[in-house]
Amino acid sequence: MTLQRLARPLTLVLLSAVVLYPLVWMLGSSFKSPAEVLNNVAVLPNEWTPGNYTDGWSNFDVSFGRFFLNSALVAGLTVVANCISCLLAAYAFARLKFRLRGFWFAIMIGTLLLPGHVLIVPQFVMFKTFGWVGGDWPYAPLIVPQLLATEAFFVFLMVQFMRGVPRDLDEAATIDGCSPYGVFRHVILPLSRPALVSTAIFSFIWTWNDFFRQLVYLSDLEKYTAPVALTLFIDSSGQSSVGPMFAMSVLSLAPVFLFFVAFQRMLVEGINTSGLKG
Repeated sequence: MTLQRLARPLTLVLLSAVVLYPLVWMLGSSFKSPAEVLNNVAVLPNEWTPGNYTDGWSNFDVSFGRFFLNSALVAGLTVVANCISCLLAAYAFARLKFRLRGFWFAIMIGTLLLPGHVLIVPQFVMFKTFGWVGGDWPYAPLIVPQLLATEAFFVFLMVQFMRGVPRDLDEAATIDGCSPYGVFRHVILPLSRPALVSTAIFSFIWTWNDFFRQLVYLSDLEKYTAPVALTLFIDSSGQSSVGPMFAMSVLSLAPVFLFFVAFQRMLVEGINTSGLKG
C-alpha cells in the first residue's frame, strides 16, 4: 500500500525532472564560459562566469533592454487586438443571426488547417504593396492583421464558451430593452472573462516566442524583438558567444514564465469552463 502511494508522486517527480532538465541546463550554461559550454555537459559549471549577463546585455550597439521593450510592445498590442477582434467575431457567430453564418464559420475553422508558413509569401507581398514592410512602423504586419480576428483558434474558443451561456439571459436583457449591443455589453462581455484571459495568455506567449514572422518583417536592429536579437550572437562564420546567448535566453524566458504563473489559475478556468454552472 505504501509503495502504491509513493508510485504516483515519484513518477511525477521523474517526469518533471525530464521536462525541466533542458531549462535547468540552460540556466547553468548561462554561467559557463564558451569553452566550458562545449566541453562540460554537467548542469553546474566548474567555474562560474556571471559576466555573461552583463556581456550579453550590452554586447551590441543597442542594449538588449531595447529588444525586450520591442517584444513587450508587439506582444501587448497583439493581446489587445486579439481580445477585442476575436470577442466581437465570436459574439457574431455565437449569438447573431445572419445569412450564411454556418458557411462563414466553417471557412474560419478551415483556416486552422493552413500552416502559417504557407501564408508567409502572399502576406509578405500584400504588406509590401501596402508599404508596411520597411516602413516607418515595421510592426504593422505583426499587429494590424490581429485587429481583423485572423486567429481562428481564439474565435473558436470564445464561440464554444458563449454557446454555453444560457440564451435566457439574452432574452431577459432584450425584454429589459437591450439592443444586441446592450446584450453584448451587459451579458456576454462580463461572462466571457475566463475565455478572454485564456486568449490573452496564449496570445502573449505565442507572440513573445514568435521568431519566424518577426525575422521576416523586421530588418532594423533597433526594431528587433528578443527572439530575433538572440540570433545576433551567432556571426556569419559560425562563431557564437554561447555564454551570453544562454544568459539572454534565460532572461527572455522569464516574462513568459512569470506571465504563465501569474495567470495559471485563470487559464485553466478558461479552458475548462463551458458556460454557467449551478
